[in-house]
Amino acid sequence: MAEIPCLLLAAGASSRMGRAKHLLPWGDGLLIDHQIQTLLKTGHPVVVVLGHRSDQIRPVLEKYPVRVSVNKHWEDGMGGSIAHGVRQLIEEFPEAAGVLITQLDQPLLTSSHFENMLGSFQPGSRQIVVSQSPSGWQGVPVLFDRVYFKALQNLSGDEGARKVFLTNAHSVKVLECGDILEDMDTPEAYQKLLEKYSPPPGAG
Repeated sequence: MAEIPCLLLAAGASSRMGRAKHLLPWGDGLLIDHQIQTLLKTGHPVVVVLGHRSDQIRPVLEKYPVRVSVNKHWEDGMGGSIAHGVRQLIEEFPEAAGVLITQLDQPLLTSSHFENMLGSFQPGSRQIVVSQSPSGWQGVPVLFDRVYFKALQNLSGDEGARKVFLTNAHSVKVLECGDILEDMDTPEAYQKLLEKYSPPPGAG
């Protein structure tokens, strides 16, 4: 099986939320617990990029077999965190066939969706596997062949991975995934998703 590290972007300040999203309750633990546990179920390595409040969040991750990398320039935007994370995973996993990039604030994502992405990916084919919502929106999670590592490392500011796959639209494979791409930037959005989707403590 080709080695495809999962890159979890968790460096932002959560300014609209008003507190660190990482530490919001979700299921039996915290949001970052939930996201890491979901990714680890794929059997692929997990790299977590922290930034804002990293000293507060890093201890929570010590119980997991994940690589943690702190982007000291997290304020520069998501593009910089992607570039930082890709550089880190190339160091840690020089033979990586690709990278699966996902974000902290999409709590409805399931391990089966990540497994579908990984299972549909063809290493060495310059492929990009993109998630698509029912409305037609395309974005993260997205899986890039290693041929795009250089382009990802060149991202900066608020440029997201979207820029790379839009530039290479001919290589994109779209994966429909229902309504699980909803994200949450505000307390209201968090409460809505928590009440509607989060399993009660002890479930599952």
